[in-house]
Amino acid sequence: MPDSTALNLRLGIASLLASGFLFFYAIPRFVSAPSNINNIVLSPLFWPYILSVLTALVGLGLIAVSITGEPEEDGFAEPGPMLPKWGRLAALALIMAATFLLLPALGMVWTSMLAFLATAFLFRTRHPVAAVICAVLIPLVLYGFFAHVAGVAVPQGNFVRLP
Repeated sequence: MPDSTALNLRLGIASLLASGFLFFYAIPRFVSAPSNINNIVLSPLFWPYILSVLTALVGLGLIAVSITGEPEEDGFAEPGPMLPKWGRLAALALIMAATFLLLPALGMVWTSMLAFLATAFLFRTRHPVAAVICAVLIPLVLYGFFAHVAGVAVPQGNFVRLP
């Protein structure tokens, strides 16, 4: 069994165990929810359970990949001119600091777009078009859901306000 196959199998099993722990013990025991919530999406239990199920799905996917032995593609470009590991870590810290500083001025949606793009291009993704599309669509869809479906106020910036 190659190293990556064994690693995928161990990570998959760990993901399933973590998901089971969350789903059957931690969430029911430590997350409380009032009984009078009409919309299931607004329940404090809903999103932890969704994350637990997604963790299980990722674990199953890792186990399936380790069993089939398919060659894995990491999604990053081949080695070339890239910052050394400590330089990338420092650049990632700068992206995080910039995100923190830009949030009040640009708002959460626009800052998330920029942070996603900066991180994707820092690590030289092989899929730049998909990165740009995801950087734009994911924050907009999340804004639409939280602002218009869940009724949660998403922080807006000083320059451009979303409807």
